[in-house]
Amino acid sequence: MILDTNRFISEKITGRPESFFQTDLSQNREALQKAIAGKKALVIGGAGTIGSSFIKALVPYQPHSLVVADINENGLTELTRDLRSTEGLQLPLQYLTYPINFNSSVFKKILKAHGPFDIVANFAAHKHVRSEKDIFSIEAMVENNTLNAKYLLDLLKQNPPEHFFCVSTDKAANPVNIMGATKKIMEDVIMAYSAEMKISTARFANVAFSNGSLPAGFIERIMKLQPLSAPSDVKRYFVSPAESGQLCLLACILGQTGEVFFPKLGEENMTTFSAIAVDFLASLGYEADQCESEDEARKKASELTHKSKKYPVYFFQSDTSGEKSFEEFYTENEQVDFNRFHALGVITNTHRKSIASIEKLFNSIRQAFERPDTTKIALVSLLKDYLPNFGHIETGKSLDQKM
Repeated sequence: MILDTNRFISEKITGRPESFFQTDLSQNREALQKAIAGKKALVIGGAGTIGSSFIKALVPYQPHSLVVADINENGLTELTRDLRSTEGLQLPLQYLTYPINFNSSVFKKILKAHGPFDIVANFAAHKHVRSEKDIFSIEAMVENNTLNAKYLLDLLKQNPPEHFFCVSTDKAANPVNIMGATKKIMEDVIMAYSAEMKISTARFANVAFSNGSLPAGFIERIMKLQPLSAPSDVKRYFVSPAESGQLCLLACILGQTGEVFFPKLGEENMTTFSAIAVDFLASLGYEADQCESEDEARKKASELTHKSKKYPVYFFQSDTSGEKSFEEFYTENEQVDFNRFHALGVITNTHRKSIASIEKLFNSIRQAFERPDTTKIALVSLLKDYLPNFGHIETGKSLDQKM
């Protein structure tokens, strides 16, 4: 059996036979071609699902060169194999990948040797809510999502690109977890520099079968004959990997400085992870066998054979820290333009803080991390002082405590 995840996503998750952004891409083809053809592009975090999808959306417009940086060496290898194996996708002659952190001395050398770049897109981020489990994981997430974003912009100020894009998340709108709060601060960081260069960002839905996502985990579990586990009460918006790259490309190239893009999805576009699990098993010829506990699911999975027609699953009510019961792309205080694009909304009135105020916040954050007695609660309090609408949900439970 051929596992066609793109077809499954189209038929069972998004319900869209063609890209949600096809009309916007078609109507703006000439503008995209003019802005990208012959230009030098740098993609940071390009080995991830969204970063690699952005590259696939970018390359057909014939950039002169493409440099990709990512700390995931194996991910870069798969990226190159994927790009080289895709029918009709012609990479520029100068295509270079580097397994490095962009917050490093080596990166600065690469920037000097291959730059200046016309297009810079940053996808390097901690994206999981589970990464707020303790003060150590929180420090790593805050550094990657916020401090490093400012470090990158300070480097680029020397030779500003024509287009700078840094990916955000729907969880930045009225955040309830630290990941969402760090991405909202990241938005503030890039907006503070939006007078220095053209900067845009995008908040968007879950990317179906993205690296590290629950649906992608279903494939891993099945390959290892392990049970599937998913919350039954969490409804989310979804876009396909290809749509995620197209959204970011449209925002990067067509956005005006300081704007935030998001997909115009409605409640009818939402689904649960448990429903995806049931449909995915059905597409493989299995019937979901719902278990009452993780132990029961694990035991039944250990008894699976090639003749099995039922597959064990464990569905549960979400009870972990930072889980929002609903999704939103903008707040009531943000002004949205729904008319400029067919499938995209644009937040146009983002509040732009000064770089000095960002530096003041970062000094407070660094001082907190330098103190050996700083706790998660103290860090949440510090972030709440900066983000009044940060309504952190704490249950004392982490996703690392579940299958």
